[in-house]
Amino acid sequence: MKKFIKISVIASLLATSVYADYKDTKTKVVDKTFNTAGAMLAYTEFELSGEPMAEGLGLDLDTLDPNAINQPTQFDYTAGIESYEYSEEAMYALNYQSKMGPHLVNGLLNAKRGGDMTSLAKRFIKFAQVTGNDPSILPLNMHPTALPYIAGNPELAQKPDMTIVNNDEVVVYKDGKEIVIKTAVPAYLRDYKTLAWQDSGMDKTFNAAAFGAALLKDTMWAQDFLGGMHVIENDEEVEATSSTMDHDGKHALGVSSADGVNGAILTELAWERILFMQEKLGFDGKNLNTKFTPSYDASKPVWFAHKVAVTEGEANGTKSIASLKVTDSKSSLRDTWQVLWPISEFYAYSDQRVNNANQNPAFLSVFDGEPFKNAPKKNTDSNRSNDIKADDAFSVAANVQNLMFENISTIHFDKKAGTLVDTYNGKKGSTVTTYDAAYSIEALRIFQRAIDALPVGYGSADGAKSLESAQGKEALSLIKTQADFLVSKLKGKDGLYANTYDIAKASKSGKSVGTQFAVVRGLTAAYLATKSENYRDEARALVLAIEKNMFDKNIGTYVDASKEYTPYSIAAVSGGLRDAINHLKNEGAEKESALELQNLTQRFTSWFQLVVNGNKLNEGAQLAEWLLDSGEFVKANDLNDSNADGDNVPSIVSAGGENGTAMTMAGKVKLSK
Repeated sequence: MKKFIKISVIASLLATSVYADYKDTKTKVVDKTFNTAGAMLAYTEFELSGEPMAEGLGLDLDTLDPNAINQPTQFDYTAGIESYEYSEEAMYALNYQSKMGPHLVNGLLNAKRGGDMTSLAKRFIKFAQVTGNDPSILPLNMHPTALPYIAGNPELAQKPDMTIVNNDEVVVYKDGKEIVIKTAVPAYLRDYKTLAWQDSGMDKTFNAAAFGAALLKDTMWAQDFLGGMHVIENDEEVEATSSTMDHDGKHALGVSSADGVNGAILTELAWERILFMQEKLGFDGKNLNTKFTPSYDASKPVWFAHKVAVTEGEANGTKSIASLKVTDSKSSLRDTWQVLWPISEFYAYSDQRVNNANQNPAFLSVFDGEPFKNAPKKNTDSNRSNDIKADDAFSVAANVQNLMFENISTIHFDKKAGTLVDTYNGKKGSTVTTYDAAYSIEALRIFQRAIDALPVGYGSADGAKSLESAQGKEALSLIKTQADFLVSKLKGKDGLYANTYDIAKASKSGKSVGTQFAVVRGLTAAYLATKSENYRDEARALVLAIEKNMFDKNIGTYVDASKEYTPYSIAAVSGGLRDAINHLKNEGAEKESALELQNLTQRFTSWFQLVVNGNKLNEGAQLAEWLLDSGEFVKANDLNDSNADGDNVPSIVSAGGENGTAMTMAGKVKLSK
């Protein structure tokens, strides 16, 4: 966990529980299915609504302690510990433990290095070395999954190994007192052999949105983990002052040794995923494995089919791909924006262009040939017209990014109507799903920043010198056009936005809570990208409409008629409330009570506690949590305690199912009183 030092300015805002009046609200898990695309999007929003949001409000992150529940305030703990740590833990559950996809040993990158377990082991040993670690730090029996399936049952296939391998103690802070509790360390914490998910529950299908959501999660955390360096001797984080700083024998990659090695592994998984997309998943409406190059312009469309079924094989004693078959050929806007956003993040992270004056030297060090291959000079000079197809991480990212931007701005854009449309399959569809059109604005904003060498990741609202590229200007124009369409066509008299719009019939329907907060995200993105105050005004007006029409005083949070939440709606509310807290709150003479910072932080806290954690054990969307960083632990004198930290989210061994459940998000929950 990264630590920064600032003085808290909000410590007094939430001294007491803000959801105590709603202790009778029930949050029933309707469907435990792990949906990769929606859940990993939600976990990215959780990350951004975690330490970065809390720190941005002035919190000294050093005051956070996972064993000091709701300290210094409930909001601080909810955002800085729970939201943030759930995000990281779920990433490891999918990437390292689930076996929900082919093993990295059978991937394209490892094939070039020897194609067996020995070559992969050497690669992981290298990651440990360049991040100042002994290879023993790596968990045992990992199953690195670069190509995740679209969905699965996160219930475990066997009992986790609860053999006690060590004892420790934690200091718990409760009612102003320090309580020392002796703890036990179970074997599964370091050995992942028993943590695979039920194979029979997996939907063995590849989908671009699922790849993209996992890519976004991995890339955001990789940027966090590898955004600085550390002193090898004492593991102290330091700012990277040059890209060769790790060559001096005193410094190593990563903000810490542990974070560094995870960042390297996540980068490898991300590289494998986008290389596979480039080499294997291009589709022209008839043929899978259609090639595309940096000169692609969508005049002869190539896209990623919405569903590609996988026939599993076995190699190196583990999962591989035997064959692929397109089962749903269309190009989906959701697939497109869910790749455009993360591929732009990865492009910026791996950017080696000579005219990028804003690149972090620590990132340049990651991609200087050791441990990751650098890009050919043709792809890093200031002339984009001479770019070539290559297999290094930056070149692949640039190629895939260009494809996604050309597709979203061409085959998914209806110029006459002035909006993005849901589908393309030889011709454009006529339906607009508001959620996807709104999130596309955020994806386009990140694309514009990446292509113009502006900060992304945690710094995606920061200013810098822009390259002002042609594609960047086109993206800004598209952002404005789409935002204007949302306001003019989707906004109702009550200030809420319809879920869908049919261009052919000029009709709209539905109003869900997920749609409303997605539009908050989209309008805020338009404001940040264009600097037009009109979009901020519209976003503020929408937050007020949500407060008036969708805050249920009986339940204690936002609900629509269904009273249900899915990972996509959870993602939107987390991101939308964060945007309200960061960018839409009252400033100067603005005096809307619903947009006061205190109200917004209270709304965020009560929403998270009710929807994500739940009021009782095994209620709430978060099905389980890992040990240590989120506050959960195993008591040495009571190995069966199912909720040692008292937050209603159990450890994996107590999360239901015959053998327990991974630390992931449910597919659907329903709120009631």
